[in-house]
Amino acid sequence: MSSPRIGVVTGAGRGMGLACAQRMAPTVDTIVLVDRDESNLGAVGSELEQHAKVIPMAADVSDPVAMAALAAHVATGSLRAVAHAAGVSPTMASWRDVVRVDLVGTACIIDALSPLVTTGTAAVCFSSMSALLLGLGGVDPAVEAALDDPLSPTFLDDLREAAGPSIEDSGLAYAWAKRGVQRLVRRVAIEWGPRGGRICSISPGIIDTPQGRQESAAQPAMAMMLERTPLGREGTADELAAVVAFLLSDEASFLTGTDVLVDGGVCAALQQP
Repeated sequence: MSSPRIGVVTGAGRGMGLACAQRMAPTVDTIVLVDRDESNLGAVGSELEQHAKVIPMAADVSDPVAMAALAAHVATGSLRAVAHAAGVSPTMASWRDVVRVDLVGTACIIDALSPLVTTGTAAVCFSSMSALLLGLGGVDPAVEAALDDPLSPTFLDDLREAAGPSIEDSGLAYAWAKRGVQRLVRRVAIEWGPRGGRICSISPGIIDTPQGRQESAAQPAMAMMLERTPLGREGTADELAAVVAFLLSDEASFLTGTDVLVDGGVCAALQQP
């Protein structure tokens, strides 16, 4: 009897994480739903139980102990798919918490699950179009070097020293964290490939989710970016989840170590003179 196929979705309680969970559940035997807010998981789990066994898990992805517990659940079967959508945006936290959750948390979950990667394993980590926009003006190699060691005990202090006081702006910290996610994914793809595993990142543009609406209300620049979006609208959580579903599927079997920008064309527009 073959091992049950296990999928993992973080940030599964709402928004893009929820949409990813809805698409993933019919493709696996067991789905582990991770969210910091346990109250978000009950209704989601009830909805998905018709497709797969559901294991709800209230956890902070930046907690190595919690991620070790996640890996223990996954070790009962075969790791098939990971959609890592958990994160916090600039208006939700201080710069340290933004980087801790968005980059250190990504490194923690990848570190915990990497020993379980096997032929057919695929993962997608959420980045952001802000990482691409950050790079348009050139990037300090010292900051990128600091980004590449997110599991160091002194990581946040090292990053602050490399980037200077500007990183204390949570919006800039968010962009740096998401750039770190993209760099992490490229490194991990090299490690996973010989074992038959794949990993990509996805960079959403302006998406109509509760978190996206909160950012739009606090950042006037987002209205300008929406006006410049060639498709003339925000994206939806399900549109992002559809791309994630493709990246996790066997149809994307030669796609790894890259970032997929899903922004309605706004970055292309912003790069035009």
